[in-house]
Amino acid sequence: MEAALSTGPAAHASPRMEQVTYDDRIVRWFVYATMVWGAVGMLVGLIIALQIAWWPANVHEVLTFGRLRPLHTNAVIFAFAGNAIFAAIYYSSQRLLKTRMFSDILSQAHFWGWQGIIVSAAITLPLGYSQSKEYAELEWPIDIAIAVVWVVFAINFFGAIARRREKHLYVAIWFYIATIITVAVLHIFNSLVIPAGVLKSYSVYAGVQDALVQWWYGHNAVAFFLTTPFLGLMYYFPPKAANRPVFSYKLSIIHFGSLVFIYIWAGPHHLHYTALPEWASTLGMVFSVMLWMPSWGGMLNGLLTLRGAWGKLRDDAVLKFFVVGITFYGMSTFEGPMLSVKSVNALSHYTDWTIAHVHSGALGWNGFMTFGMVYWLVPKLWKTEMWSKKLANAHFWLGTIGIIVYVMAMYSAGVAQGLMWRAFDETGRLAYPDFVETVAELIPMYWVRVVGGTLYLAGTLLGVLNLVMSVVKSKAKLSDETVSVTAREVVMGGAEAIPLPRGGVKYDDVLNKVHAQSHGNIHRMLEGWGGVFTVLVLVGILVGSIAEIVPMILVKSNIPTIASVQPYTPLELEGRDLYIREGCNNCHSQMIRPMRHEVERYGEYGKPGEYVYEHPFLWGSKRTGPDLAREGVGKLRKSHTWHVRHFENPRAVNEKSIMPAYGWLLERDLDMSHTQQKLRAMITLGVPYTEAQVESAVSDAEKQSASIAAEIEAEGGPAGLANKEVVAMIAYLQRLGVDLDREMKLGAEASAQSEVAP
Repeated sequence: MEAALSTGPAAHASPRMEQVTYDDRIVRWFVYATMVWGAVGMLVGLIIALQIAWWPANVHEVLTFGRLRPLHTNAVIFAFAGNAIFAAIYYSSQRLLKTRMFSDILSQAHFWGWQGIIVSAAITLPLGYSQSKEYAELEWPIDIAIAVVWVVFAINFFGAIARRREKHLYVAIWFYIATIITVAVLHIFNSLVIPAGVLKSYSVYAGVQDALVQWWYGHNAVAFFLTTPFLGLMYYFPPKAANRPVFSYKLSIIHFGSLVFIYIWAGPHHLHYTALPEWASTLGMVFSVMLWMPSWGGMLNGLLTLRGAWGKLRDDAVLKFFVVGITFYGMSTFEGPMLSVKSVNALSHYTDWTIAHVHSGALGWNGFMTFGMVYWLVPKLWKTEMWSKKLANAHFWLGTIGIIVYVMAMYSAGVAQGLMWRAFDETGRLAYPDFVETVAELIPMYWVRVVGGTLYLAGTLLGVLNLVMSVVKSKAKLSDETVSVTAREVVMGGAEAIPLPRGGVKYDDVLNKVHAQSHGNIHRMLEGWGGVFTVLVLVGILVGSIAEIVPMILVKSNIPTIASVQPYTPLELEGRDLYIREGCNNCHSQMIRPMRHEVERYGEYGKPGEYVYEHPFLWGSKRTGPDLAREGVGKLRKSHTWHVRHFENPRAVNEKSIMPAYGWLLERDLDMSHTQQKLRAMITLGVPYTEAQVESAVSDAEKQSASIAAEIEAEGGPAGLANKEVVAMIAYLQRLGVDLDREMKLGAEASAQSEVAP
């Protein structure tokens, strides 16, 4: 399609043309990485699904569910989806900006740096080096590497914008800008830590503050890493595949502006009914509900863009993937606001319902958009036909059936969990007082999930095979695409005053539609000012961030103190670090909500002041096992020997348990070579340890360990456990809830005395 942008005085001028060669090699590299890491991430996901259904699948210390679960999430989000994002951005940005990327060296540094980060995650997470925060588990040296590589990427991207030969920034570029700016802000502020070793650190935030910052990051990692860049992909690749312009440019403006401003406020809805002040979670809920309208506007824009190509769906796997992917976006962005509503969240939170929701987005939306993009790119990047269209269609159907089976099983499991947890019998007592009763009921659904995951993985492997065979089939000598474009100084100096001659440069169809709809539009003026546009995006995401986070940090009344709350002893602190190493927080929460069934089951609900020394917070987001916030007090407290047997063989204390055995905790000596360093890091964070406590930390830990080991032996448990890792873990678990329980007892005594006073 040819474009005549004006018929002004320069109607007979002929613009100067330049040759531009795009860097397609870097796109090919990212496509390879996308498919390889996708297969790896989904394989790990299938393994951990099997481990939940069949506990013997936890075959080794570094291959337990607690260690592999963060590896799975990081591999799918940052390796699979991340490389797909970069492939999409590098391919589409060069063509939309009519320029090669700013620097080939930066492109290569970005690629190899990102792959190095992924490999480091694959090594450190199974070894237990984790910060324990959702989607932000990687330790501080890797976090620094992520920041450096992201800056390299940003320089390369904004450098390309600065020297572009297309004055106006197309809608996909807006979403890419929002991604790069917001992810940088999220990563930097959520990753602020005090190092306590080469691969050990403590969050600068504590308890309630840490929870708020983490879910500001966690929710918006989904928003600005798994949503906005894929929306950029949606606004470029489906229109190209369908050979149709975007349905509505005005709708894309509303979609973009609304998402960028509203999304950043929504994170606190993950913390309903917790120790977070109610104003914050309510604010998050309100903005989450508001997200439904712009999100569905974007979905409709994407589907209606493809409406003229629906007749090709029978044979075209690319369009199939895009249609189903965009549909899953609509489903996820309806369900997300619904789950943020407090009454719904009260049932869904901590259950497998959330797992279903996350996977419908990650595998349905992100996965299918990625596969559609890859199948569209392969013929263009490798100058060949797809090896097997039938195999591509088989991939589509396996993936579609697989994800439907998966999420339906998890929806069923989640609703069953929520209802069983809150069920009371006719006598007013909990109908299922033993948590494991619920777990046993869900095992059949977990096996169905394994079936669904297997189908989805099988489809992904077919996609990898199709890619490899297509590359092998290609006989063409690979080269980068070269095109003729209008010279930069002509475009930036007023290209709209110069018509394009017949037979001259041909613009992308999507851009022609944009130009036609946006002539004279204020937003189009902003599109010509890349720097101003970027600053406005930054301001938009900072408004909500500051409004929610700053009051939580500066207003002390949001976190009232509790006098009885004291720092952990050195041994308990070491035990807490072991708890994090083993990934116990992936299955156990430490936050009791103020609901009758939770208080009946676990004890007193969580208070903001009891978490002031928790660096990081460990409230959890999923209960595969029971909540542990009151594990050391009341009816939940078990003997030291019970804990030893539980770690050695969970089936010895509950035959229905699906928890893996942790026998190595009984065999391995506790490493206290960094204990003093850890306490000093805590002092830096404001935890009131004294220098005397630091100096005596190791000896104090050894004394407490010897005391616990002696009690275990006296109770008939195994001898010789002093200074073993299991004793530190027991010390930590037996401390949980003790401080608040002490405060409540003191309060009850004071109240009783006041009643009898004359």
